[in-house]
Amino acid sequence: MDFTYTDEQSMLAEAVGRWLDADYDFARRRRLAAGEESWQSNWSQYADLGLLGLNVPEAHGGMGATSIEALIVMQALGRALAVEPYLQNALVAAPLLARAGTNTQCEAWLAPLASGDKRVVVAAYEPGGGYDLEHVETRATAMGDDFALNGRKSLVIGADGADALLVSARTSGNAGDPAGISLFLVPTASFGVTLEVAPTIDGQRAAEISLRDVTVPAAALVGAVGRGFEELELAIDRGTAGLCAEAVGVMEKLLEMTAEHLRTRKQFGQPIGAFQALQHRAADMAIAIEQARSMALLAAARIDDPDRRERRRAVSAAKTMIGQSGRHVGEQAVHLHGGMGMTDDLAVGWYFKRLVAIDLTHGDADHHLEQFGALL
Repeated sequence: MDFTYTDEQSMLAEAVGRWLDADYDFARRRRLAAGEESWQSNWSQYADLGLLGLNVPEAHGGMGATSIEALIVMQALGRALAVEPYLQNALVAAPLLARAGTNTQCEAWLAPLASGDKRVVVAAYEPGGGYDLEHVETRATAMGDDFALNGRKSLVIGADGADALLVSARTSGNAGDPAGISLFLVPTASFGVTLEVAPTIDGQRAAEISLRDVTVPAAALVGAVGRGFEELELAIDRGTAGLCAEAVGVMEKLLEMTAEHLRTRKQFGQPIGAFQALQHRAADMAIAIEQARSMALLAAARIDDPDRRERRRAVSAAKTMIGQSGRHVGEQAVHLHGGMGMTDDLAVGWYFKRLVAIDLTHGDADHHLEQFGALL
């Protein structure tokens, strides 16, 4: 398997990296995370670079790119510790709509998603359901030509300010049954939709969503009635693969900052990097990152595999390795920076927080290790 980037992919990596290096330093990132500065100007920049349309078909104003381009972008965003809900919109919601949406839905939403004029996020997880996408208690009841939705969704990143939600709701069956799950495109301004938004530990924003007698037309149905689980699972797998790539970028930056600290911090009249024990710890960090990088590449390469079992095995294996490597790299970076490693003013602690959040998103390492074992 050849993982060498093409000329176009190398140009994409250079363009995204150059923009982030110029406009996305840690001080600005902190202002964005704290809400002291709006990231809408950044969203326009994402659109101008074509990143929002990365997985949108060319017929709808997108790039129609592959999963490798998505990996390149997410790795760069990880290095910058970007706070915008890029993954939720461009890598999860847009491809799901492109695959399962009707022609009318695609024409109405995909071009605005690619241009940054609209945002859509997937609302899949529910209270008490853990990481199980099958655990859907939200109900969609047919009422003539409409559906009435009732239920709750948990920890929806990027829902704050989104124009619509892609909601999984049960049209038949019981919680835990993959069959009977349908997907609906629900405008956030709909009567009965309530969002409770709170910051997460890594500077992003998540919402608890309540749906109470939310009425949507049958035209809001995405895909076939009762057969939305496969599309939802694939969309979340895409998001998980994107998180793995982002984590690699986060770990790379942590190693760079740690290596610089070892070169410049002096103790007993010499740089602490001269001590062999600390060199070994930095080398262990580098090894963990390379293992994580290999698995992230495998997940990206297999995400479009028509064999669901192979795709899920690659994604779960990568997420398991990312969780384990991320915790090791983050802990070592904090330890090697000494007492200031977890201070709010130092970037190292924030990068570690992001790795923890990535591990807990779409299933932690233990969850995916169990999933991988079940797929053997």
